[in-house]
Amino acid sequence: MTRPVALDNVLHQDLRVAFRHGAEFGDGANQILIFPTEFEAVQREFPILFREEPDAGLQAVALTGLDRDENLFFDGTRWTSRYVPALQQRGPFSIGIPTDGEPDEGPTVHVDLDDPRVGTAEGDLLFLPQGGATPYLEHVSRVLGRIHGGLGAATPVYALFQELGLLEANVIEVTLHDAQRYRIEGFQMLSRERLEALDMAGVERLHRANLLGLAHLVAASLGNISALIDRKNASAPR
Repeated sequence: MTRPVALDNVLHQDLRVAFRHGAEFGDGANQILIFPTEFEAVQREFPILFREEPDAGLQAVALTGLDRDENLFFDGTRWTSRYVPALQQRGPFSIGIPTDGEPDEGPTVHVDLDDPRVGTAEGDLLFLPQGGATPYLEHVSRVLGRIHGGLGAATPVYALFQELGLLEANVIEVTLHDAQRYRIEGFQMLSRERLEALDMAGVERLHRANLLGLAHLVAASLGNISALIDRKNASAPR
């Protein structure tokens, strides 16, 4: 159960948050939901795949492991990758969107007061003595802004990828050094071959939408599958 409330620099002047990662906070998952606003950073570390969700439609994920509840970039307390997906960076914070009948002051930062990281003595303050945001809260606000922008961009971006026929269902087959085999299916990938074979009209549509470079980054991210296999091999008992 969560109890998110809007942050207030008076009510929460002395509130502290001890930011930490953990499997209980979702860091141990083998696929993490990501957004177009972070694809450039994500593609340097993780393969970017797409999956169809019954209620949410097409979603992008960073593949972080081969087994269920396995994140090969997380050692139990911290991420070992250079980039951490935005949803896992946000900690106990979320975006508050005004509902019908409420003043539209734009998105606001909310904090879950029931989260065990909130209100601890060793945590970091969110507000300065004068009421301004601390560097930590400023970082959280940037992360939430990336998520908010990504939520709005995802549907049209993925729809254009689909319309241009860039996504294809594919299977990842992996054999480890101990001969253990994995078959990862149920995902779609952005095909480099289809992207390179796109006609000029399709290239122009991607260019006008400012997505041509992003599409190439997503296709290039699949090269990270080999690095994922290396991590899995290194973690396996010999």
